[in-house]
Amino acid sequence: MAIYKDVMGTLVRVLAADNIDNSTKQSWQKLIDADLRQGGTGSTISVRDKFDYDCCLYALLHRELASAHWDVLVAKYSTHKANKVAAIGRLVSRMTSPAPQLFVFKALTAWAIPKLKGEQSGKRSTDMIVLPVEFYDMNTWDPDASPERTRRNWRAGIHKRLEQLEEAAVIHATEIFDAEQIFLDAA
Repeated sequence: MAIYKDVMGTLVRVLAADNIDNSTKQSWQKLIDADLRQGGTGSTISVRDKFDYDCCLYALLHRELASAHWDVLVAKYSTHKANKVAAIGRLVSRMTSPAPQLFVFKALTAWAIPKLKGEQSGKRSTDMIVLPVEFYDMNTWDPDASPERTRRNWRAGIHKRLEQLEEAAVIHATEIFDAEQIFLDAA
């Protein structure tokens, strides 16, 4: 059933399916649901049916993607705190780098949970993972105090490998979505 608009929006929606309950809606979900009620894209199915389809796609991606691809997508896009943290932990154990393990952990975590504007002033949801500002200070990532250039190279290498893994995961997810014929035809 063609009910989704694009790959990234679908990925975010599907990966959020395990964190959505029926009692409250996230702000982005309210916008989608309003579009459905107003006869917009995908309005031929109910909100509940679309949520059920999100859950089916979640299960399909989890089953079909390689575990590293699944983990990088969950680490980057999931809104479920425990799943996100677990995926980050599994990615850290897979990451090869000349950097110390603490550095790898913090660089990967900072990539998966980027510093957000507004978290200090209370503008962000309390249901999000918000790391302390100090966490993003690369000086705290290396107990041996390696030169800054070395630390920057380590971080760039780790982020490059993560971005390559993410790109491969998105390509594979797109192939899965295309096989399911879930996207609306661009008219």
